[in-house]
Amino acid sequence: MRIDPSARIAPGVELAEGVEVGPGVIIDGPSRIGAGTRILARAYIGPFTTIGEGNVIGFGAIVGHEPQDYAFQGEESYTIIGDYNIIREYATIHRGSKPGSATRVGSHNFLMALSHLAHNAQVGNHVIVVNNALVGGYVEVGDRAYISGNCVIHQFCRVGTLALMRGGSRTSRDVPPYCIMDGSHMVRGLNLVGLKRAGFTAEQIRPLQEAFRRLFFRRGNLSKNLAQVEAEVPLTPEVAHLLEFIKTSQRGVALGPRQGEHAEF
Repeated sequence: MRIDPSARIAPGVELAEGVEVGPGVIIDGPSRIGAGTRILARAYIGPFTTIGEGNVIGFGAIVGHEPQDYAFQGEESYTIIGDYNIIREYATIHRGSKPGSATRVGSHNFLMALSHLAHNAQVGNHVIVVNNALVGGYVEVGDRAYISGNCVIHQFCRVGTLALMRGGSRTSRDVPPYCIMDGSHMVRGLNLVGLKRAGFTAEQIRPLQEAFRRLFFRRGNLSKNLAQVEAEVPLTPEVAHLLEFIKTSQRGVALGPRQGEHAEF
C-alpha cells in the first residue's frame, strides 16, 4: 500500500492491499477501496462509497460526492463501483439522491475525461463513456454501450445493450439495444461493427437486421410493427430482448428516420 503523505483519509475508510493514494487525494468515510485500486492526484472519494478491485481513479476525478439535486437533504446514500474500471481525469460520479439509494457502475468500464454520471445512474459492464458526455439522473446504461463525446442523456432514459450514440447526439427517449443513434433520438441502423466485435454471428445478426427494418424503417404504428416482427421474424434471444426493451419503455423509444432519410445496415 502506498499513500502519499499529503493525502487526507478520514476515519472509517478501509483500504485493501495494494491500494495507491496519490498527492492531495481526499477520501471521506465511511468508504471502502478494493485491492490494487489506484487513486491519482487530487481525486476526491465521497462518503458511503465502495470501490472494487483494480480500478484507476484519474487526476481530479470526483466519485461519490453529493448529488446535484435540490431535493437532497444530506441523507445516507451510496456509490458502488465494480472492478477494473478506468475513470479518467475530472470525471464526476454522484451518489444516490434518495435515502438508501445508490449510483452503480459495473466492471471493466471506461469513463473518459470530464464525463458525468448523475445520481442514481445504473451502468453495466464494458461500457465506454467518452469525453464530456452527460448521463442524467436515474439513467440505465446496458452492457457494452458506447456513449460518444458530448452526448446528452435525459434523466430516466435507458440506453440498451451494445447501443452506440454518435458524438454530440442527445436523447430524451430510450435508446434501443444494438442500434446506432444520432441527432435527437434518431435510430440510424444496426450497430454491426459493435455486434461483430462482441462475437455475434451472422445467424444472430440477420434476424436483428430484419427486425430493425420492420420496427424503425417502415411507416406505421409501432405496436403493429412489433406484432409483425413477432409473427414473421425468428424470435432469437437477441430479437426477444429488443422487443422486450421496447415494450417496457416508459419514455418511448428513439425514432427511425423519416422516409427518404439515410439508414444504415
